[in-house]
Amino acid sequence: MTHHEIAVLGSTMSYIEAGSDGPTVLFLHGNPTSSFIWRNIIPQVAPVARCIAPDLIGFGRSGKPDIDYRFADHARYLDAFIAALGLDRLVIVAQDWGTALAFHHARRRPETMLGLAFMEFIRPFANWDAFHQRPQARDLFQAIRTPGQGERLVLEDNVFIERVLPGSVIRPLAAAEMDAYRTPFPTPETRKPILRLPRELPVAGEPADVHAASGADHAALAASTYPKLLFCGEPGALVSPAAAAEFARTLKDCRVVNLGPGAHYLQEDHPETIGRMVRTWLVEAGIAAETGHVPA
Repeated sequence: MTHHEIAVLGSTMSYIEAGSDGPTVLFLHGNPTSSFIWRNIIPQVAPVARCIAPDLIGFGRSGKPDIDYRFADHARYLDAFIAALGLDRLVIVAQDWGTALAFHHARRRPETMLGLAFMEFIRPFANWDAFHQRPQARDLFQAIRTPGQGERLVLEDNVFIERVLPGSVIRPLAAAEMDAYRTPFPTPETRKPILRLPRELPVAGEPADVHAASGADHAALAASTYPKLLFCGEPGALVSPAAAAEFARTLKDCRVVNLGPGAHYLQEDHPETIGRMVRTWLVEAGIAAETGHVPA
């Protein structure tokens, strides 16, 4: 894998790339991670595809411009990143807020979509009871959305990195892995992007613009016909295995893979399986060939 940076909307976006021939697979991470979370998955997929994993604006090694880091901001920067690299026909592999961005892109640019693999996805939540598998997590996220409390928890105490992230991975994260996730956010000011995204979650109709966009994105997803692959873990965090199976039944051409024990950051617990299954799915769906060339 090689590291690159590209100028985007007056700032820079960092990304890693691997592979060459074959379809382009765009890997989109969530909060508070980066392209680092795909490090053990991309090598499994690269033999049959060109793999590109950006750090979302404000995350990883990407720039931290003076913006609000709302969902619309992330969509705007991702659009500009895709345009800057000249990416057209895409398979998107996504988790957490990466799924919201993937769904949003797919609704607005359906002609670019070759396929979608996703896990622990964002959707409009009718109320807080519908959010997350654990009541403690619901309480924490409501506190993060509370003015004053959220600033203390995320900006000062760095709770998302030190508590939410390791608490949502089944295996213990190694010191070097935790350091890789800590490095982009050394000060309260640099953690502003981490704080904003929980406040963008579309819960009980708020924020209204994100809720409306997410609803439209999911309607388009349900109508789409490109191949889909949905991963879930036991018990999951945002999505239980039962919820994943139920959701897949509302979609066309969607296969569900239960990875076994897992919470939210499934990429850290099951990287080899995810990578291997994505590669197999690409070939079986006729999107990629074992030779790495795009099928006719």
